Amino acid sequence: MTRVRTVLTMRTREGCEERFEAEWRTAAEEIRTLDGCLHQDLVRDADDPRSYLIISDWADRERLDAFGRSAHRDRLLRIIRELRESAQRHTYQVLHSVGGAPEEDR
Repeated sequence: MTRVRTVLTMRTREGCEERFEAEWRTAAEEIRTLDGCLHQDLVRDADDPRSYLIISDWADRERLDAFGRSAHRDRLLRIIRELRESAQRHTYQVLHSVGGAPEEDR
């Protein structure tokens, strides 16, 4: 089994940025407890505060796909869908990861 990473590009509706971030945090707290979910990040574009990336690592494609088809996912993400203007998702196989040097080595 190969670890996978999803990258969702989302643009919020104008004025919905703070609520979008809060709703994502709430959903992410529940999603992180699911079998196969390894890590999640929400990042905002430094030049466009309405543009975000949601980056999630999953143990394998099968568990990611199971989550993607679940009623659990629909319930958790319903509000987020209402706050976004657009969304696009890509899934990647993670081939290699290299960590940064420890702080004391910098």
